[in-house]
Amino acid sequence: MNHTENADRALAEVGNVLRAALPDQLETMIAPIRKARRLALYGVGREGLMMKSLAMRLFHLGLDAHVVGDMTTPPVAKGDLLIVSAGPGAFVTVQGLIKVAHKAGAAVLCITAQPQGLAARAADHVVHLKAQTMADDQAGGGSVLPMGSLFEATEFLFFEIVIMALQDRIGLDPEAMRANHTNLE
Repeated sequence: MNHTENADRALAEVGNVLRAALPDQLETMIAPIRKARRLALYGVGREGLMMKSLAMRLFHLGLDAHVVGDMTTPPVAKGDLLIVSAGPGAFVTVQGLIKVAHKAGAAVLCITAQPQGLAARAADHVVHLKAQTMADDQAGGGSVLPMGSLFEATEFLFFEIVIMALQDRIGLDPEAMRANHTNLE
């Protein structure tokens, strides 16, 4: 297969996952975010990078969003929302953070490809992106993309669609959003 064919197949795969997720999973994600006082986001590996990109955009919207593990992340409490990514269904660190958040009275939203996984079952809200992850990349007949890349690529674009929908619902114009962007670059 040549590079153009690989690109076309990868784009089609991401598009199929997004189409399957919209609009239901979009609404599942937006409702608890809009209700939350403060947001804390966490993911491991490349999923963690997608969560950091989401946290940045939520901050650009003017929301009180933080990345778990940063020294300036405040504690979560009642009225807050912990958003975790657990594409393959569970990670030990994600499980631990869910317990801490619940003990503190915060709600938990889990983005996953495995809605029956441990993290999703422990969460209050579950966003299901039906995409290949490291949990199922060796089953054969899967994505042209390696390992969990289909899930991660879909997360990034899904999160941007979430941000566009939130921007519209909040009524924030692009200039106000841009004003929240750092000037320390």
